[in-house]
Amino acid sequence: MDTHHEGMGAHDEDEDTHDEDMDTHDEDTDTHDEDTHDEDRHGRRNTEARPGDHHGRRDTDAHPGDDHGHAGRHHLPSGSAARGAYAVDIDPERAGWERSALRVVELEPGGVHTLVTGGSEWIVLPLAGGCTVRTAGETFELLGRESVFSGVTDFAYVPRDAQALIASGAGGRFALAGAKCERRLPARYGPAPEVPVELRGSGTCSRQVNNFAAADTFDCDRLIAVEVLTPGGNWSSYPPHKHDEHVPGEECVLEEVYYFEVERGGLGYHRVSPSRDGGTDVLAEVGDGDVVLIPDGWHGPSIAPPGRTLYYLNVMAGPGEERAWLIRDHPDHGWIRDTWPGEPIDARLPLYTAHPSPGPEVTP
Repeated sequence: MDTHHEGMGAHDEDEDTHDEDMDTHDEDTDTHDEDTHDEDRHGRRNTEARPGDHHGRRDTDAHPGDDHGHAGRHHLPSGSAARGAYAVDIDPERAGWERSALRVVELEPGGVHTLVTGGSEWIVLPLAGGCTVRTAGETFELLGRESVFSGVTDFAYVPRDAQALIASGAGGRFALAGAKCERRLPARYGPAPEVPVELRGSGTCSRQVNNFAAADTFDCDRLIAVEVLTPGGNWSSYPPHKHDEHVPGEECVLEEVYYFEVERGGLGYHRVSPSRDGGTDVLAEVGDGDVVLIPDGWHGPSIAPPGRTLYYLNVMAGPGEERAWLIRDHPDHGWIRDTWPGEPIDARLPLYTAHPSPGPEVTP
């Protein structure tokens, strides 16, 4: 996740374990074999090298014999995490961890999708387009947005042990951010105007964070999720930071998913460096629909190409009793924070703010 000022690093977040039925799908779960080509379907280099790779690409993560394809593999190029009805389908089993999940469903005009929540809580977040969400006896009309680069969106919270019918008259693309949980909270609507839009960093480290489900802004049991937009040429998720140890008051354990989009189809870069022997080590060229899984390690920077905004959705969950976001900066890079007060925030920010909406149509 993008790093806060240290005083803001103590976000209340955490996630305890939930039922295993999280990956209950209503669609056929056709496993998609891991991409082993030098380039993905967009012609982009996969900069995570596999063991034995002779093209100079680095990847200390891959485990070619893994039955699930994704466990031990941390950069998933667009299309390689598809399964069944989902353009992206990352559940704990496929990721090789316990709680965090992300799905992306693309609906044609008039399309309908049924989400079976199992032992997980979920947020339906429009990436492009709007939809109707019917769950737990209520109906929420999500106005959505044209794209992740055009504005803040409203969203719907769907509890565990439920079903949600997602329907879109005009079609669209929708992220389903999830986490295994214990408590069953009520289904709720998240209005776009109530999403805190935060500007972090300064100078070339300036970025915008849409805190729609940050630990201190929206009540979930375990799930934490935010959106980050980095103007062209800037770095975010910087200084590199980690949350893979439990250190009371300083750091908590969180599994994290990064889902990327790049304005007008450009390319960005993302780095994860090991925080322990044999830890996660990724240098990835990322584009629309790419995913990076972060079970551990110093993550950052995320680098936006000149002239194109880089977007990523962060989804997190962890085992601690407190739902909090506590991070530690890399000791070699944390000094950059001390320079920020003397520099202005990038004048291109905010890229947009939340716009008033008429609110949800809620049908009991």
